[in-house]
Amino acid sequence: MPRIAAPVRRAVASKAFLVVGVLAVAASLQAAPARAQGAPGPLPVSVAHPIKRAVTDTAEFTGRFEASELVEVRAQVSGQLMQVAFKDGSLVKKGDLLFKIDPRPYEAALTQAESAVITAKTRVDLTKSDVDRAKDLLRTGNITDQLAQQRNQAYGEAQASLKSAEAQVQTARLNLEWTDVRAPIDGRIGRKLVTEGNLIAAGAGSSALTTIVNVQPIYFYFDIDEQSYLRYLRNVRDGKIQEDNGGAQVEIALPDTSEFNIKGRIDFADNQLDQQTGTLRLRASVPNENGFLTSGVFGRIRIQASPEYEAVLLPEEAILSDQTRKVVMTVGPEDKVVPKVVELGQLHGPLRVIRSGVTVEDRVIVNGLMRARPGAAVKPEPVDFTKPKDQQPGAAAQQPK
Repeated sequence: MPRIAAPVRRAVASKAFLVVGVLAVAASLQAAPARAQGAPGPLPVSVAHPIKRAVTDTAEFTGRFEASELVEVRAQVSGQLMQVAFKDGSLVKKGDLLFKIDPRPYEAALTQAESAVITAKTRVDLTKSDVDRAKDLLRTGNITDQLAQQRNQAYGEAQASLKSAEAQVQTARLNLEWTDVRAPIDGRIGRKLVTEGNLIAAGAGSSALTTIVNVQPIYFYFDIDEQSYLRYLRNVRDGKIQEDNGGAQVEIALPDTSEFNIKGRIDFADNQLDQQTGTLRLRASVPNENGFLTSGVFGRIRIQASPEYEAVLLPEEAILSDQTRKVVMTVGPEDKVVPKVVELGQLHGPLRVIRSGVTVEDRVIVNGLMRARPGAAVKPEPVDFTKPKDQQPGAAAQQPK
C-alpha cells in the first residue's frame, strides 16, 4: 500500500478541521434565532368577573334525633307470664296485645267480689224493710226513738257496705283486664325483656317488659349559642325571618351525606339558657313519614340566620390567605396582576360571599394562581365559573403548565 507523505497528511487534516469549524459556526447561527423565538411571554391565567346573586345566610349546629314518645311497658298486676304476643322490633298500634299474664287468680277474685255485692244488696234490702216498719211503729208509739235510730243506722251501714263491695268488683275487674298488657301508644316496639314462664312483679319500680317509641314525628334536639339565638330573635321581631305555624323551617343533614335534604320546623325552645355553656336547647319536629329516621342518630341542622340579600360571590379556590388577611388576585388594565384585600362572608356551596374589596367589574384570577405574581404581566383568558370546568371556554388555561 503506498505511503502518503507527512506534509500531505497535515494538509488534509487542516482542511477537515476547517470544514468542521465552519459547520459548527453555521449551526450556532441557525440556533440563535430559534432560541430567541422560544423566549417565554406572559403566562396564561383564567379570569372571571364576580357575580351577584340573592342569598340567605344560615347557621349550622349539631344535634341528635329523639323519639317524640317513649314508653317503658310494665305490668300493672303480678303473676306468671303466659304469652308474648308481638314480634321483636315490629310496629304496633295502641291497644294491641303485647303480654298475657295468668288471669285465673284474678278471675277468682272477681267472682268473690261479685258474691260480696250480692250479700251486701241482701242486707240493704233487709235493713230497709226494718226502717219502713219502724216508721209505721213510731206513728202508733209501739217503738222507741232509740230503736228506730238504730234501724236507720243499720240501713246506712248496709248501703256503705254495698258501695264498698261494688268498688271491690271494679278493682277485681280492672286487675283482670290488666292481665292483658296492651300497647299504650302507636310506635315501634323493642325486644322482649322477659320470656314466658317468668313471674313478674307490678308497679313503677318493677322491671320493664319492653319499650315502645313513636318516631312519627321524630324530634331533633340541638343547642344554639346565645349570640346566634339573639340574632335570630331580632330578625324574627323585625319581620326579616318569617315563622309559619309558630316555628321557623329548618333543614337537617345526616352524618353520611352533605345534603340538607330533611325538612322540619322548630316547635320548642327552652325557657332559660344553660349558664355553664351559654347555650339554649331547641327542638325541631320532623314528620318522618316513612319511618327512616331513628332515635339516637346524630345530624347537622341548618337554620336561617339572615334575611335574603344580594351578595357578590367568587369561587372559594380564588381566595388566598396572607397572614391574617384574605386576598384575591385581579388583572389590571395593563394585564398586570394586582392583589386586593377582601372581607369574606358565608360559604354558599362552592362560592364565597365577598362583603368588600372587589366589585363585579374586577377581573379576578380564578385559576392559575401559581403563575400570578403581583405586578407581573399575564395573559387573561375569560372563563365562566358558574359552569362545569369542562364546559368553560378557557378550560385549556386551567391545566398547569
